[in-house]
Amino acid sequence: MAWTEITRPHYERRCPRYASDLTDAEWALIEPLMPGPNSIGRPRKTDLREVVNALLYMASSGGAWWLLPKDFPPFSTVQKYFYRWRDEGLLHTINNELVMAAREREGREASPTAGVIDSQSVKTTESGGIRGFDAGKKVMGRKRHIVVDTLGLLVGLVIHAADIQDRDGAPAVLKSILKRWPWLRHVFADGGYAGPKLRGALQKVGKFTLEIIKRSDSAKSFEVLPRRWVVERTFAWLGRCRRLAKDFERTIASAEAWVFIANIRLLTRRIARH
Repeated sequence: MAWTEITRPHYERRCPRYASDLTDAEWALIEPLMPGPNSIGRPRKTDLREVVNALLYMASSGGAWWLLPKDFPPFSTVQKYFYRWRDEGLLHTINNELVMAAREREGREASPTAGVIDSQSVKTTESGGIRGFDAGKKVMGRKRHIVVDTLGLLVGLVIHAADIQDRDGAPAVLKSILKRWPWLRHVFADGGYAGPKLRGALQKVGKFTLEIIKRSDSAKSFEVLPRRWVVERTFAWLGRCRRLAKDFERTIASAEAWVFIANIRLLTRRIARH
């Protein structure tokens, strides 16, 4: 999309502090999903909006925990909330709620019936953890295996070692969406998912129908393929967060949490803008 005098103000971030901060309209989408204060113990003194702003700042800038600016809560406090929300599945829940809200604003049913699956190999660092070598992409690291709906909204995510082939990692990704998105049963995929091995594995997971979208043999240059471009665009959207340029995390759980934070950033802006 070209930047014009009409589109630039539409997407421009005018915030009193950092461009990654939530606007009032964006915070109104997340605030009802935040956990309430404990009925016992000390009263909460931390502003949860500032905690979310700190996580969005880190996702957008790619900075480390100890480089968090001093006008946010202490990085140890932000880190504590990050691990708590990660382990409790709150980030996943917020993502799903925003996906449904975004779909309804587009005039769709809250639960999708079709999706697109694909993976992205990214390098890891010396932090350790699970990793492998993707011989096709020549990448030592991990794969972000995602499922998006036909609008490109993230509905499923599993991160695994990069040496696991797409057709072997697909059953785990599709299994992860069975309960949350019960109507999503038709999946579009590229040629890397073709073959009887995956179809046999999917029969044990659920009643999925897999449609392979292949590139034409006669094509000699770049070609936009139906359905497949949607998931590639989603990877590009997520790539706007510098935290995802590499996988800096030691654990798979933290790596998945940062992808959800990046997608929450995308969804809140998308919904609040309209």
